[in-house]
Amino acid sequence: MGKVTGFLEIDRRDRRYVPASDRIRNYKEFMIPLSEEATRDQAARCMDCGIPFCHTGCPVHNQIPDWNDLVYRSDWEEASRNLHSTNNFPEFTGRLCPAPCEASCTLNIDDSPVTIKTIECAIADRAWRNGWIKPEPAGTKTGKKAAVVGSGPAGLACAQQLARAGHDVHLYEKNAKPGGLLRYGIPDFKMEKHLIDRRIVQMQAEGVHFHNGMNVGIDLDAAELLKDFDAIVLSGGAEKPRDLPVPGRDLSGVHFAMEFLPQQNRRIAKEPIHSNAPILASALHVIVIGGGDTGSDCIGTVIRQGALSVTQLEIMPRPPDKENKLLTWPDWPLKMRTSSSQEEGAERDFSILTKELRGEDGAVKKLVCVRLDANLKEIPDSAFELRADLVLLAMGFVSPLHEGLLENLGVAFDQRGNVEADQTSYKTSIPKVFACGDMRRGQSLIVWAIREGRQAAHAVDLFLMGSSLLPR
Repeated sequence: MGKVTGFLEIDRRDRRYVPASDRIRNYKEFMIPLSEEATRDQAARCMDCGIPFCHTGCPVHNQIPDWNDLVYRSDWEEASRNLHSTNNFPEFTGRLCPAPCEASCTLNIDDSPVTIKTIECAIADRAWRNGWIKPEPAGTKTGKKAAVVGSGPAGLACAQQLARAGHDVHLYEKNAKPGGLLRYGIPDFKMEKHLIDRRIVQMQAEGVHFHNGMNVGIDLDAAELLKDFDAIVLSGGAEKPRDLPVPGRDLSGVHFAMEFLPQQNRRIAKEPIHSNAPILASALHVIVIGGGDTGSDCIGTVIRQGALSVTQLEIMPRPPDKENKLLTWPDWPLKMRTSSSQEEGAERDFSILTKELRGEDGAVKKLVCVRLDANLKEIPDSAFELRADLVLLAMGFVSPLHEGLLENLGVAFDQRGNVEADQTSYKTSIPKVFACGDMRRGQSLIVWAIREGRQAAHAVDLFLMGSSLLPR
């Protein structure tokens, strides 16, 4: 695996960022790749650890030691083939995945895991530059038709796999362009959208038919799909946001994160923003409620829009600076993490509960908050106020939207309001209807969405043909 003594001789080295003072002036990606030599050295650190826990840390089960070894030996094309055998879109995960594989790396025991995510991204980007990634259309057609509803990472992965199996695949997306939250939720400074576009071109050449601007269940009756297709896959994501039911919630200037983020992405793409009231943070004091990735994306966006100040509030206690490896490794640890957006100038506060929003002339002006103890109980006499001209709610997502498609189909839901389907057959309660991704499992990571899309494709192929050669 790589160089046998590499982990002893070579220090961990990862990609760097463009300085914050420069990167906040635009919406371009700001990660500085490692050189080929440095990437090869980092791949050489992958040790012969006996049990590669990175395999189980990675939801798509990337064969990480194998392509690390190939990179170390400068066989980049074979590394790309290996990487794509388990992951349809490694350039997406190489930019957006939080890298649970690195948390489970054996070298993480002393906080120096292999830079797996960086190497993955380098392989994918090099493969595109060198023209190694080409359409892979099926040699023979099956005569079966499959509809995939929702073109986020789960839907894209599922559609591509089904097309490669020879099925006639139609992918429906309610927005003007495919990509789901990859296109309309993830800011361009984290992933530029031309990366999605080139994958769409590849998938079209493989036979996937894209139907954009088509909201199934509203623009197209779900009964039509049931009549016209041999199988339907629901991959629409978990779009219902968690709300903040406090006095003043109806004031202007209070918005869900996913009302705010897509507007900026559409501006950059020169698409209509579909709103009579554009949400902009220029010269405003901004509060972001919610400490996760979506909140971080809001921070980076409002800073680029010219906010006067940004404060991020989290209801949970501040995590420890470091995890207890003996208790957590190789699992994903809870510890203090600071994103690139948070580094750009956000104040962060933990154990904060918002009690009330106050305004003037119908517009929000203040938040009334209290501090919580370790048991999430209010601390007496701890109330305080924060100035707020714009409040963005980024507290996660509770379930898929039930209105429209799901209600028309009449699928069963689990206790959390997600579409009920198991992780083997991916079948819903309706014959020939399947579900995968966040719509089935709830809000999760891009890498889980790709895994579920691939596994759902295997299940659909098995259902249609009686057997399947698609990988799970």
